[in-house]
Amino acid sequence: MKRSAPLLGLALAGCVFGGGEKPPTRPMGSPPVTLNLPTSRETQACYADLSRDGVRYSPLPDRDYGGGCQVIGAVQLLDIGVPVTGIKAMRCGLAEEFIGWTRNAVAPAAYQMLGSQLVRIETMGTYACRNTVGTATARLSGHGLANAVDVSAFILADGRRISVKDNWRSDDDGIQRFWKTIHASACKRFGTVLSPDYNAAHYDHLHLEDDRKSFCR
Repeated sequence: MKRSAPLLGLALAGCVFGGGEKPPTRPMGSPPVTLNLPTSRETQACYADLSRDGVRYSPLPDRDYGGGCQVIGAVQLLDIGVPVTGIKAMRCGLAEEFIGWTRNAVAPAAYQMLGSQLVRIETMGTYACRNTVGTATARLSGHGLANAVDVSAFILADGRRISVKDNWRSDDDGIQRFWKTIHASACKRFGTVLSPDYNAAHYDHLHLEDDRKSFCR
């Protein structure tokens, strides 16, 4: 007898959060299955923090995409005060750290060191069901859990576009101080921070992941 999607969702919920046997492995790229999970206290507290900080967001349903890829406790950011391109699902904790980094590090550094206000952040996205790239051992990327964002450039009010690809190794002292400042701040906020100094796969973006590790390059 073919199992219905709602029943499969319940089975997955039981296996992920305790109880029952593991269901058959679903290959990466499988159709998403909605998980009927109670919202965790951590996620509820995160929602409250975002609302208190004046962030417009929309909670997203918990889903399993196969291959270990899951989106649990995630939000879609609608307005954080500065437009951000390319972002989709973000685990709420990642969203909170990203907003704090934008407001308390990137925006002030742009104004103080580059002499212009930050008006937009460009990213290469957040959620993507895939393995890590540029490493010898294949493992699920933080993107597969909606727990990482790749930042590629910053747009200033004076029209300048400060990109990782073109300006990471700029000879301009102000730009170098800007990168140093926001990179150091990111390393304090996020668990894993990868820049062009890490490997060739990150030549054009900063990988920011809220995985509670301490790896900064």
